[in-house]
Amino acid sequence: MAPQIKYTKLFIDNEWVDAKSGKTFETRTPHDGSVIAKVAEGDKADIDEAVKAARRAFHRNSEWRLLDASQRGALLNKFADLIQRDTAYLAALESYNNGMVMGVATQFLARVVSNIRYLASLADKVQGDTVPSDGDLFSYTLKQPIGVAGLILPWNGPIITFVNKVVTALAAGCTVVVKPAEQTPLTALALAALLLEAGFPRGVVNVVNGYGETAGAALTHHPHVAKISFTGSVEVGKLIQQAAGANNLKRVTLELGGKSPLVIMDDADLNVAIPFAANAIFTHQGQVCVAASRLYVQAGIYDKFVAEAVKHAQARKIGNPADPTTQHGPQVDEEMMTKVLGYIEKGKKEGAKLLTGGNRVGNSGYYIEPTVFADVKDHMTIAKEEIFGPVQSILKFDTLEEVIDRANDTSYGLAAGIFTTNVNNALQFSKHVEAGLVWVNTYFSMSCQTPFGGFKDSGLGRESGFNCIDAYLEVKSVSISLPKRI
Repeated sequence: MAPQIKYTKLFIDNEWVDAKSGKTFETRTPHDGSVIAKVAEGDKADIDEAVKAARRAFHRNSEWRLLDASQRGALLNKFADLIQRDTAYLAALESYNNGMVMGVATQFLARVVSNIRYLASLADKVQGDTVPSDGDLFSYTLKQPIGVAGLILPWNGPIITFVNKVVTALAAGCTVVVKPAEQTPLTALALAALLLEAGFPRGVVNVVNGYGETAGAALTHHPHVAKISFTGSVEVGKLIQQAAGANNLKRVTLELGGKSPLVIMDDADLNVAIPFAANAIFTHQGQVCVAASRLYVQAGIYDKFVAEAVKHAQARKIGNPADPTTQHGPQVDEEMMTKVLGYIEKGKKEGAKLLTGGNRVGNSGYYIEPTVFADVKDHMTIAKEEIFGPVQSILKFDTLEEVIDRANDTSYGLAAGIFTTNVNNALQFSKHVEAGLVWVNTYFSMSCQTPFGGFKDSGLGRESGFNCIDAYLEVKSVSISLPKRI
């Protein structure tokens, strides 16, 4: 049964409102492509209203700014309680709008709750320093919230990115305007309703649905937005960075794409490495920024590994993401499905060996078979460009030194992994690979306690981790003249 869709309007100043233009847009379920709701379509005028509300909520005498830091943390923990209460509904709504299989959606919701509690604990841990200054001065630093933060969400993980961005900003004391991805606005609105229920003051959180070129552009260009945090493609991230400097020098955090290498050494435990490698690319149909989309396997075990990888791909159950036994659901929309199928055709034309998959499943919805290519070369398109689909590209290598250089020969640098029983291999790879996250004998093992972000074109700044709140704070130095020394 489809989940009830409760919220389709804009959320501004703790009110549910229509777009000023009166426009709406359709949102669909990727299971069969059917329209499941018409959602208010915000644009520049609505962004202006949302920013005004956020600025009022950030005024020095506002209810929000007068809250003790520990009270902010308590409100965020109440938000976590409400998500825990509504986990089944939120997971179903995420799956319905996004195509994420229920097993993955449920796992994400469990992570979301623990992430909120960790981030909430940082609210009263913001501390400055006393500074031993030269001269007759008493100097210290204050860390203060930056102001209104514009938060732009991706479509592949709407709930977890909403939480990580919004809760970090609120823990710091900022106010926010959220622009969900146009493909997946529904869970952002449901979460806004829970923030309202938790008791957050007016204007602290605002959600404006809309398109990137209208609502998103208005947010990134707005002179009263002090900070932009964006998760999405490299191309759009570069445009946002340019826009962020157009009217005022906004602080920017960018979590962008990846072409992450996963290395399997010939001494690896294949009983562990093979299923991890499959999950590292096929989870959420490959629509994960840290997906292991370049799989390097050492020559001595290459043929055996490839044969087993094919079996794992063929064994994955494809079907309706709402079915709790489904392992492989649809791509998010027809555009993404067509794009991924195009990459598969390029792989075949450029000489990669298609061993399984490669086809659309059925005529309804946006399903693609788990796909495995062998004999992939570094120069091939499927080895160079981010596909964001269920395409496992397996490349052969001989030595660790060689594979490190090949792994680094990319403009991306988000994640990397290695499976080996040799500690020296693990340490050398971890030291020299150019990536913000490195996994050894595991993959996708993330926690809110560890920083998340990339090198090179994979982004700027870090989310999660003890210092993530600093991205929403300004440092102020205060120096007080003292009487002459005794």
